[in-house]
Amino acid sequence: MTAALLLVASALAGMVLGWLFYQGLWWTIRQGLASPHPAAWFLLSLVVRMGVVVVGVIVVAQGDWRRLLACVAGFVLARILVSWAVRARQLAAVQPGGPR
Repeated sequence: MTAALLLVASALAGMVLGWLFYQGLWWTIRQGLASPHPAAWFLLSLVVRMGVVVVGVIVVAQGDWRRLLACVAGFVLARILVSWAVRARQLAAVQPGGPR
């Protein structure tokens, strides 16, 4: 693979990791608030999500700072996209005529 293609692949992997992390957070919030033991949900979710992201970033970066930077940039972009999607979903749910 060329260096540019590796950086693009690293950024895409970062986006996947970010999507998993933030979708997992959103799912945890919804489950945790309805649970009689929310602290257990939040703690277990944090450990699992952080473990997946740390291992994923280490595997993707493989000691190269450029790949690490591309992966982190993809992770941050995923955070922006997931936040936007969740906000749009919430707005559609509360507007008249929107899905319920």
